[in-house]
Formats: sequence, structure tokens, C-alpha cells
Amino acid sequence: MKIAFLGPQASFTQLACSQIFPDHEIIPQSSILDCFNAVFDGEVEKAVVPLENSIEGTVSMTLDYLYDFDGIHIETEVVMPIAHHLMIHPDAENFDTIISHPQALAQTFHFRQDHFKNAETRDFSSTAAAAKLVSENPQEKWAAIANSYAAKLYSLKIIHPDIQDFEQNHTKFIVISKKSNLLQLEFQKTSEKTSLLITLPEDHAGGLHQVLSVFAWRKMNLSKIESRTLKTGLGNYFFFINIANEWHPILSENALEELLAIGASVKFLGHYNEYLLES
Repeated sequence: MKIAFLGPQASFTQLACSQIFPDHEIIPQSSILDCFNAVFDGEVEKAVVPLENSIEGTVSMTLDYLYDFDGIHIETEVVMPIAHHLMIHPDAENFDTIISHPQALAQTFHFRQDHFKNAETRDFSSTAAAAKLVSENPQEKWAAIANSYAAKLYSLKIIHPDIQDFEQNHTKFIVISKKSNLLQLEFQKTSEKTSLLITLPEDHAGGLHQVLSVFAWRKMNLSKIESRTLKTGLGNYFFFINIANEWHPILSENALEELLAIGASVKFLGHYNEYLLES
């Protein structure tokens, strides 16, 4: 089975993908959009993409593509601890520029301010790509922020380990496919949830309250609700909603039917488990 992931090699997404699918062919993609296209076009059966980081928040592109692509479902969600390390070429003596993905730079802001305030920073497409760039340019005074696997793969020297500003730095990844499967994994199960994308019936006072009431009177706990612009004009949004309940064949399905009855547009992304991975 072929599995796509947000690459390149040694990215955090690859680390997650390798744990979820240790016995399958995993194929790097250059962007989240490429991951969705690979699944939609049938080039791969599934893909692993980041959804949310505990420090930087939701990966907005992933939400947008979940809305844009018809027939794409979430099979499972995994949470992985994120550890960032500062690394240089083994032949380098010092550096004046730190290269990494914008989120990694943001997640290590206070460390860099305290220890390397005068160092220039450069955004790069991924932490792994930044490590690869440093390894290929030993003549440059560059350092990369990446994971330990990238340091090993590209033979870099870690000079400061675990430089993330917060110990509880975790990223959620989702497995997407064209099938509405409940993927079972051999990891610690932490929760069970249902994800929906909802567009309000019309732009009027109390519209969101009307939608939320569908869940409230059924005592269905919403663990997440987030709005994203529809890109059709100011004030037009869709809502990403997680329901933190086991799937109830009558209660849950009746809730979806009521949403449709009041004129809301509902996209069912899936009912799935969340697991905790190793770092």
C-alpha cells in the first residue's frame, strides 16, 4: 500500500507516518495540497498531513483542503511530541544564520532571543529541508532547527537539544483517504471523536446558536469549533467541529439529520480514534 506524507525525508510528518505505517511504502510530497491530490487522484491510498500544533494552532491549509476536496475522509488522528534541536555542519565552527520552517522558528523564539538574538533567521519549506541545506553547504555559516532524525540522516552536529519554548509541544496528524474507515492502531488510544464541516444555513442573528443547539440538547460535547473563511466574501465562514463522543447510531445520525433540516450544509469527515505516538 502506498502512503503519501508531507515531506521531505526526516520531516516530523515522516516520523509520524513511519510509526503509523511501518510496513508500507511511504512517498514524500512537497506540499499539503500535493498530499490531498495524491489521494484524490488515486496515486496513493492514504496520506498523513499535520492538522494542529499545541503552540502554533491549527494548520489552516489542511482545514481548507478538507473543505475543498469532496470524498476525502479522516481515518485516524495521532498526537506526537515535538522536539526541536539546533544543529550545524560538523566542520563548522560558528554560524550567523538559523534556517528552519516558520513554525519551528516560532516554537523556539524565546530560546533564540535568549541565546542567539543577533542571528539572522530564514524561513524554509520544512525543518528537514533546512537540515539538508546546511549539510550541503559546509562553507556557509548556517545552523538548522530540525529533529534528531534529520541530524542523523544529514550527518549534522546537534549543539543545543530540546530548544522548544514549551515542554508540552505536540502536533496532531491525520490520516486521510477516500474511504470512511475506522483505522485501528497499536498505540495508546486517547480519545474518540467525530469531525464535521458545517456551513450555516444563512447569515442571520442566532444562526450559529441554532446549529450548536442541535448538539447541546443532546448533551453531545464539542471539543473543538473553529471558523475558516469560505473565500467568497467578507463574513462568510465554514466551521470545523469535533464531537468528543462515541458514535451513537441513533443520537448522532439524528443530529446530522436535524442540521440538514434547518438548512445547514454538513460534510461528514469521519468518526475515528486519536492515538499517542512516540517522539
